Amino acid sequence: MPSAINAAVAQQTATGSVPSATIGTTTEGTAGGTGGIYSAIISRNQPIISVKEKTYEELHKKCLEKNILYEDPDFPPKESSLFYSQKSPVKFEWKRPREICENPRFIIGGANRTDICQGELGNCWFLAAIACLTLNKKLLCRVIPHDQSFIQNYAGIFHFQFWRYGEWVDVVIDDCLPTYNNQLVFTKSSQRNEFWSALLEKAYAKLHGSYEALKGGNTTEAMEDFTGGVTEFYEIKDAPKDIYKIMKHAIDRGSLMASSIDDNLGFSYGSAPRSDIGELIARMVKNQENAQMTQSAVDYQGMDERPAWTIVPMQYETRMSCGLVKGHAYSVTAVEETIFNGEKIRLVRLRNPWGQVEWNGPWSDKSEEWNSVNEAEKIRLQHKVVEDGEFWISFQDFMRHFTKLEICNLTPDTLEKDKFQTWTVSVNEGRWVRGCSAGGCRNYPDTFWTNPQYRLKLLEEDDDPEDEEVICSFLVALMQKNRRKERKLGASLYTIGFAIYEMHGTKHHLQKDFFLYNASKARSKTYINMREISERFRLPPSEYVIIPSTYEPHQEGEFILRVFSEKRSLSEEVENMIEAERPLPIIFVSDRANRNKDLTADENADKDGEKTQADEKKVSAARCISSLLVSFQRSSTKAREETEEQKQFRNIFRQIAGDDMEINAEELRNVLNNVVKKHKDLRSEGFELESCRSMIALMDTDGSGKINFDEFRHLWDKIKSWQKIFKHYDTDHSGTINSYEMRNAVKDAGFRLNNQLYDIITMRYADKNMNIDFDSFICCFVRLDAMFRAFHAFDKDGDGIIKLNVLE
Repeated sequence: MPSAINAAVAQQTATGSVPSATIGTTTEGTAGGTGGIYSAIISRNQPIISVKEKTYEELHKKCLEKNILYEDPDFPPKESSLFYSQKSPVKFEWKRPREICENPRFIIGGANRTDICQGELGNCWFLAAIACLTLNKKLLCRVIPHDQSFIQNYAGIFHFQFWRYGEWVDVVIDDCLPTYNNQLVFTKSSQRNEFWSALLEKAYAKLHGSYEALKGGNTTEAMEDFTGGVTEFYEIKDAPKDIYKIMKHAIDRGSLMASSIDDNLGFSYGSAPRSDIGELIARMVKNQENAQMTQSAVDYQGMDERPAWTIVPMQYETRMSCGLVKGHAYSVTAVEETIFNGEKIRLVRLRNPWGQVEWNGPWSDKSEEWNSVNEAEKIRLQHKVVEDGEFWISFQDFMRHFTKLEICNLTPDTLEKDKFQTWTVSVNEGRWVRGCSAGGCRNYPDTFWTNPQYRLKLLEEDDDPEDEEVICSFLVALMQKNRRKERKLGASLYTIGFAIYEMHGTKHHLQKDFFLYNASKARSKTYINMREISERFRLPPSEYVIIPSTYEPHQEGEFILRVFSEKRSLSEEVENMIEAERPLPIIFVSDRANRNKDLTADENADKDGEKTQADEKKVSAARCISSLLVSFQRSSTKAREETEEQKQFRNIFRQIAGDDMEINAEELRNVLNNVVKKHKDLRSEGFELESCRSMIALMDTDGSGKINFDEFRHLWDKIKSWQKIFKHYDTDHSGTINSYEMRNAVKDAGFRLNNQLYDIITMRYADKNMNIDFDSFICCFVRLDAMFRAFHAFDKDGDGIIKLNVLE
């Protein structure tokens, strides 16, 4: 169940108008079009992503040519398509519509809200969204292509289109549906031979991996998947004073709207109606399962998500005496005013996706209030005395009984205003990576700054002559991705939110100190475990940074951040340029032999006047290592001292390298480990041989498996400087640094990397506790240094672009 966390708690450490359209009669095979003022939403991402690179048209044509019925290999008529966490309590039989009834039809007399009747699946949230969708013909034709039929060119294949995180996807299915006693188990139409709603539900189940994945949810989720719109969420007890006006404008603009009554178990709609099939199946399910599904409300407290009931619920609705159902989603299908006893009264029309069980209070189907309404007004309000799940209720009673209101706008047009507004939209995709960019909220200042950052430039103020303030209006919507689809892997919705800070003059990722000494200019009111959280803001024109985050750190997942603004704006991820400070040139193969010869000549000159006999006393390996240790610890400041050190270092290298004047991996490992052992404060177990081989490979330019003096000298100098950086961040002297600190360590070493590279470093070098030891730390920096040196060597013209052949 979504649990909201107040944003103040989470920051304790911080100081185009869309006209409504009634659905018309649609016959089999009639294609529906889209366009006009709907293009901003409906055609925002025109290319359709098809399944397995095979389009619906290609698959349909192939089936017709071979005279076969399509069988979906990705969503087969098997138990795996129904469940992921349990076995079927009874045996369901998959049948095609022609096996269920005579004369099946895709759509009869137009797709409308009365065609939807919930089955044995707790997905009333999804069906409530479908009912809203049927009120808008253009949107309906976008989701449900109407050029499909059981009569003309029937091949057992259908397709539906959904908005998924910034793009429209085409979901292709076969028409095999689960049945029991020759009745559809899940969603069905009020007419036995109409199947568009059942097939739409199957396509949505395929999109999320199974039917079971649809249990429990929020209506806004499906609304957004039908439209690509943006949702606003209201707690009715805290709703603005003009909430009726907001609802009225929402209906007039074609927005989708739903409401619900809190059941005190959480905002996760998953109840199902009583039915003959349900009763039949219920008697066949073990009592033990029934007990598991009727846990007390106390068991749900503090959980991210309420435990899912079985796919065939044994616990039914909590029906109130007034006929309304707790923990249940209703579609809002109309908002109107009428005259009653000489006074205006506000009414709201709602629909129960069960297709039955209605409000029985004032203004219900058979209430006496309708006796005072003339026939013409009844016709205008489409008043019917029929048990179809739809009913009118006074706005006053609506506000008294309902607790949640969800509005999905096709565009975030300000519902409080009558005039049409066009909005610009920017979409950014990102992810939180554990140990690198999953920093949690402001309660975790040591890691909060590592979260992805998105720069927002508000360039122009709103055009509102009545508003004297210089203000820019915009809406931020943060949506976490794929959590429902990954339920079978144990995933649940994270508790998410965001904060907005003002920034100036920097394009780099903001560091920890910035957030310690600067308060946010705006933020989401709560951190909540819903798929999307959105909020409107009004801020002066300036440059800002948006920080999306989970409430707790170390939670890994993907998200999409959308920013809608009334006027021109710019939104983009804050990315560092990939660069390094003055990388030294790399030694190429052609230069290497000469370098080694020069080194030998220099050494002979240094030995002028010394003994040249073969029995000349050699410096021991231990003495060489001791000398290197002095070099490791010493910080020379004068040019003359550096020259003396250079000479000493050459002599040491000669003694370690031997006659070939090169060092291999084993020799490098001995040198490094003997030096590290002397540094007790590093608490390192030393370098692995494989690490030293990796260092040699990165420094070696001729494939000999060894490094010469210049390469060794460069490596040694770098290791000396890098060990100082490591000790600086190893504050607890554990011999490791936290992976979140790697950003600062990399910066101190003179490198600038983007977020993707930081993610790769964490995944490659951090252990399961998100710590990086000295060995891995040095290996990482050697690799970065070598890559930058190699790149700059090939980048002859300095334009940041290189061309490589296969060998290179």
